[in-house]
Amino acid sequence: MSSAFTRIKEKEEKLLCRTYGRYPVAVCSGKGSRLYGPDGEEYVDLLSGIAVTNLGHCNEEIAEVICQQARKLVHVSNLFYQEEQLDFAEKLLGTSNGLFSKAFFCNSGAEANEAAIKIARRYTQRVKGRPAGEIITLSNAFHGRTLGTVAATGQQKFLDGFDPAAPGFRQVPWGDAGLLEEAVTENTIAVMCEVIQGEAGVRPMSQAYADAVQRICREKGLLFIVDEVQTGNCRAGRYWGYQTYNLQPDIISTSKALANGLPLGAMLTNDEVSKGFVPGSHATTFGGGALLTAVGAKVVEIMQRDRLAERSAQVGEWARQQFEAIAQKYPGTIAEVRGKGLMIGIVLAFPAREIWEGLLKKGFICNLTQDVVLRLLPALTIPKEDLAAFASALDDLLARR
Repeated sequence: MSSAFTRIKEKEEKLLCRTYGRYPVAVCSGKGSRLYGPDGEEYVDLLSGIAVTNLGHCNEEIAEVICQQARKLVHVSNLFYQEEQLDFAEKLLGTSNGLFSKAFFCNSGAEANEAAIKIARRYTQRVKGRPAGEIITLSNAFHGRTLGTVAATGQQKFLDGFDPAAPGFRQVPWGDAGLLEEAVTENTIAVMCEVIQGEAGVRPMSQAYADAVQRICREKGLLFIVDEVQTGNCRAGRYWGYQTYNLQPDIISTSKALANGLPLGAMLTNDEVSKGFVPGSHATTFGGGALLTAVGAKVVEIMQRDRLAERSAQVGEWARQQFEAIAQKYPGTIAEVRGKGLMIGIVLAFPAREIWEGLLKKGFICNLTQDVVLRLLPALTIPKEDLAAFASALDDLLARR
């Protein structure tokens, strides 16, 4: 390791809480789908901040908006009307084709999910007059790390040492509509799910199961909440993940790519459910500030102008075909290639740490999740040549295994 890397690593160990399992990489700058280290190391970034920099690192149009808005207005709190918020809300809600009409802005995906949980409960209790509040989630979900959203996530590894878990959530096995229906009680108010589970290894719902979840919500009078923190913003081949299944949720949460790297989250819903929030019922200091929403509006504009949902679908399908060809070339190495758009999971048939490390040494950054899944979440603007080079590197590593 370089002296520069060692210096940075040792300084961090003195200064920061040890909450992250860092990759053996220090990053000093980035551009497009490239990241650069302190000694000139160059990496192809196939992770994009975990589906955050969908427009690539240091996008020039976004940088210009940041500069202009920073000289105009950055923050005045949510006690004031702000045109930037309204411009962003109008653009973002417009991506739902009329399904959603109200937005709440916050700072992160976990906070967007907290807002979804809170509005579902308050709408049920204060508008519908039902003294109920339980929300059903699915096994292997990931909804965040606040005390509320980690309880909704329900995975023991994220709850370790944080007992008691917040009450009000019931988890059922992923993919079993019968067990979901049986779990509904008089205290159930909503089902909350990801249509493609990310942290669990890029697991898309089947169309039949997605339809069943929505049907159960409608028949039982439950709110249908879709967590779009990772699947939204053109990642899965449509603007929103739920659109790839022709669903109509009552509430969605989103964040990650919303401001291409700046902290911005949102909860979207319809006029009826929005009655659950009244002045003072929910709030955030920094959520939806002028700088962030000005950037958010530009992100939506660029994504629609450049048809990045369509590009995600097309390039993602092409990439999966390359990886499936490798699977056929080396039987017994790749168990499955799955995903939608540029949300791709390459499931290896053996523990993948060695392959992941080999890819990193060759200059390719991706994520290893569930011990066997190489998760790819590249910028939606990534050149096909970079994906082809990654496929070649993976081919080489599997050939030598």
